[in-house]
Amino acid sequence: MKQLFITDLDGTLLNPESRVSERSAAIISSLSRQGVLITVATARTPATVEPLFQHTFTTPPAIVLTGAAMWDRTEHRYIEPRYFLPTEADEILELCRECGLSPFRYTIGHDNIIHSYYKGTPSIKEQKFIDERSHLGLKRIHINEPYNAAAAAGTILIFALGPADTIYKAAECLRQRGGCSVSDYPDIFNSSVAYLEVFAPRVSKADAARRLREHTGADRLTVFGDNLNDLPMMAVADVAVAVANALPQVKEAADVVIESNSTDAVARYIAEHAEI
Repeated sequence: MKQLFITDLDGTLLNPESRVSERSAAIISSLSRQGVLITVATARTPATVEPLFQHTFTTPPAIVLTGAAMWDRTEHRYIEPRYFLPTEADEILELCRECGLSPFRYTIGHDNIIHSYYKGTPSIKEQKFIDERSHLGLKRIHINEPYNAAAAAGTILIFALGPADTIYKAAECLRQRGGCSVSDYPDIFNSSVAYLEVFAPRVSKADAARRLREHTGADRLTVFGDNLNDLPMMAVADVAVAVANALPQVKEAADVVIESNSTDAVARYIAEHAEI
């Protein structure tokens, strides 16, 4: 039986220091070299996935941007990106601003680099977010810089972070508007802060997981998660696994609850259940 294991990163595979531990990296790399199909599904872009996985060998494409694209780790290129229509992206950006948010507009350039555009004066939290990503090789953040028509046509994500109540209100307005995929979820370290991701229609980790399953020809899909944006992916899996530190709703939806992300639980579970 051909198995595919897909794990979320933050709060799931990553430890409390937001890293892939040496033990997890060694287990996953060893299993991957033996032919086990292991990959990730994350809201992150390749700009942060690649540094996190520099010591971890995997073979299937990574699901990035909450399923808006996949990333070929060998060739360093995006696979099947799902873009907005330019006019739709402009309308969503304006609605976010009307709800009190200052969104980032993520685009993919011909160089396979994410170009993120921000308009305004960043808050303390937004500036921290920017500073943490300013050195990344696969991402460029542009503050108060205009973008051209080519960039607008490559818009793949509209992202915002801020007070949880503001984020959730904006998400509800966008869902009522329709015509886009909306994901909102709390920060795993501070529930008073939340994140908003808006994508083209039908984008989700679940849709990407289904497509990747077909691509690999896997007979069985096992997924791992901890947060609300993992629930759709867990719903389409043969086995849905939650870590012990997951939100209550995620643990309730899981078939199996394993130890927390501080114990290499995901890698150990895969090692115990992979058929080699």
